[in-house]
Amino acid sequence: MLRRLFNQLMTLGAGSLGAESSAQETEGGQPPDAGDGPTPFVPANREPVNIDDVRELAKQKMESATFEYVDTGSLDGLTLKENIEAFRRLQLMPPLLKGVAQAEMSTTVLGEKIALPIMLAPVAGQQMYHPNGGQAAARAAASAGTVYCMSSSVGNSVEEIAAASRGPKWFQLYMPRDRGVARRLVERVDKAGFKAIIMTVDLGEWKDADRRNSFALPKEMLVKHLQDIGFDNINERMSNQEVQDFNAQAWHVSLTWDVFDWLRSITDLPLLIKGVLRKDDARRAVSIGLDGIVVSNHGGRRLDGMPATIDVLPEIVKVVGDRAEIYMDGGIRRGTDVLKAISRGARAVLIGRPYAWGLGAAGEDGVRQVIDLLREEFENAMVSSGCARLADIDDSLIR
Repeated sequence: MLRRLFNQLMTLGAGSLGAESSAQETEGGQPPDAGDGPTPFVPANREPVNIDDVRELAKQKMESATFEYVDTGSLDGLTLKENIEAFRRLQLMPPLLKGVAQAEMSTTVLGEKIALPIMLAPVAGQQMYHPNGGQAAARAAASAGTVYCMSSSVGNSVEEIAAASRGPKWFQLYMPRDRGVARRLVERVDKAGFKAIIMTVDLGEWKDADRRNSFALPKEMLVKHLQDIGFDNINERMSNQEVQDFNAQAWHVSLTWDVFDWLRSITDLPLLIKGVLRKDDARRAVSIGLDGIVVSNHGGRRLDGMPATIDVLPEIVKVVGDRAEIYMDGGIRRGTDVLKAISRGARAVLIGRPYAWGLGAAGEDGVRQVIDLLREEFENAMVSSGCARLADIDDSLIR
């Protein structure tokens, strides 16, 4: 393994942002698809009618290597594909004649009411997809009445995202090795009005497309990112190599459970763990008093060959019970997927790639459109299944 390249790719998903590529195409001149075949061409002047259409518009508009960074999964993309296919294998069994004409989609997350059970997951490097980046996505989430989860490596400071909208926001923390920097960052998150901290524990990425494209970090974007985190010793006078070398060792990528003890000692914000797939990890999470669990395999970006999140969700729900709130991400492409996730016990879902594609296709308007498409499909799924409210959704609806 080329250690420097590995560290660089790890930090793309754990504290870095921005991309500067050789702009070379993959073999055949096209980036690989995550779906099951060719996606129909969608003219730029035609309104998308589903998430696949938004993805195609993003593919047409975004720089190739940046699109592939968002779009592809680890190694052969088996986990990425399985996240999607597992939803498709679940069949809906709607009861008849329930007399439901409209659906109430609101719910609460960590005690806060949101308009629908779809939140925006932490996604790195959003300024690569659109100049307004995370600020645009935060505004779109607020207008939809839902939560924006800010990635540590989004490309903006905590204060910039906080100022972008008044909507509810959670902060996803990648842990700096310097605990002083980490403490000050958490204090800033609290002061800025964020409502929770998500600790993503399945750190890093390993993707063929990024290696093939020589996906690298532009100095100016990396300098801003490190300064936004609180590394005051980083400045533009440093050489690119000096900045890259600093970044490679700045992040704690081998965490243990005691990181939550430390976090709890410095903040009263609710704490969530993201990356849970195993029952024993779920038990450990609730035993130490974590407020929420995100069932996640990092969207298939880190380690190939893991199970689909929707498949392991029921056993995590069974183990946890009502001791913590359970969310999931991975593979959400349709409103029916949201229905299936809730029927299996998720309180809400988080979407990542879909709104990143929306951002790349049309900025804030694109993110709004992605949320609207999923909302409309989800409402139709609820009405068609005789569910007037989320509490009516249970596991009798699927097989």
